Amino acid sequence: LCFGTMDGLLMRKLPITSLTVAAIALAATTVRDAPAAPTVVPPDPSAFDAQTLVSNVCSKCHGATGVSICRLFPNLAGQLPVYIETELKLFRQRGRSDPGARTFMWGIARGLTNEQIKGVARHFSIEPPVRGTVSSNPALADQGKLLYENGAKERDVLACIVCHGHNGEGVNTNPRVAGQQRDYFVTAMLQFRSRLRENKLMQHVTQKLTDDEIAALVEYISTK
Repeated sequence: LCFGTMDGLLMRKLPITSLTVAAIALAATTVRDAPAAPTVVPPDPSAFDAQTLVSNVCSKCHGATGVSICRLFPNLAGQLPVYIETELKLFRQRGRSDPGARTFMWGIARGLTNEQIKGVARHFSIEPPVRGTVSSNPALADQGKLLYENGAKERDVLACIVCHGHNGEGVNTNPRVAGQQRDYFVTAMLQFRSRLRENKLMQHVTQKLTDDEIAALVEYISTK
């Protein structure tokens, strides 16, 4: 399932600045108007080994190698294994309640064992990560670079580099953001800002960011 496909076809015809604004508008509408969809409950995966889980379940949204098949699902290729494990355990205990978590991941993760989670995390973490591309809007990317590396101290906005690394590779339990799907990145930022997704630090940071600043961060990250 991938919603917003037709919007994506239209957006590809727009210049990069319009595309970014359109993506933010689409994500904002999705966040604001998303109904409380029922949890997707797949067949009990408790007997699956990690590879079977990836083939039969995870790959349907995230691709067999962690390159997602939909703009609104995250790429997992090259993601830090500890981050994947942490998120899967949060889904399992319903510790994340954003719309995507409720609709998809609560049901999928409900019966996973720690061993299965570790195996799935390892599978995706060793895959080659998605590489960035040259920006078609260098000025916007430069704005994002300044914010990513320096933050905005006057507004108490922490530099992204502290938690996500010099090149977006992730630090400790904080995720890799380099090579991430642009629309997923925007949606996640808006969900943090609206407190639909739990994370006190990210909620604090995003509440102080404008749409234009989020667009600039997306443009910069897309080059990594």
